[in-house]
Amino acid sequence: MIPAVVHSLREQIREHIVEGIVSGRWKPGERIVERRIAVELEVSQTPVREALRELEALRLIESAPNKGVRVRELTRAELEEIYPVRAGLEQIAAELAAPRLAADVSALRPHVEALYEADRLGHGESQVRHTVAFHRELVRASGNSVLLHTWEGLGIEVWTALSIRWLGTVQQSYAEEHEAVLRAFQRSDPDIGVLVKQHVLGCAPAPR
Repeated sequence: MIPAVVHSLREQIREHIVEGIVSGRWKPGERIVERRIAVELEVSQTPVREALRELEALRLIESAPNKGVRVRELTRAELEEIYPVRAGLEQIAAELAAPRLAADVSALRPHVEALYEADRLGHGESQVRHTVAFHRELVRASGNSVLLHTWEGLGIEVWTALSIRWLGTVQQSYAEEHEAVLRAFQRSDPDIGVLVKQHVLGCAPAPR
């Protein structure tokens, strides 16, 4: 049964399903049975249905009459599409956040330190989690709630994890690359927006 934590029940169920998709428990094209998840997690079907609707909005699953819900057969092109959108949003965020982060990068530093440990251990899940957390703090530092809401609505963590799992998108050193971004904020680099944009685009899978 799902433990009682701060996150809402719907969010916990959504994370459970996402973890199943990322880990390969549910493969592309495979059906996700709402009732089965409800029984497994000892919850009603209503929050499961709500979680599935959110994942459908993120284009991770699809539903059809009389066919139920299935994991979408995502193409390489679809996985790649998010990177230029992210890059544009984060360029704006970096430019807005620059004065605040030049004075204080304490929100970013713990994630860089965690990435050094994740790199050392080769822990892919931690690399994804702290990479996304670093960028979320960067966007949050912009002070623009609309920008943050739009960024979070992209489902960055899910798409990043799927990109790494399905396309083999792996950076040379997650920690060093994010350390470089942090230092650019500290020195008030006048080209910080472009630097962050290039950093995000550099995370995209190489074209075939």
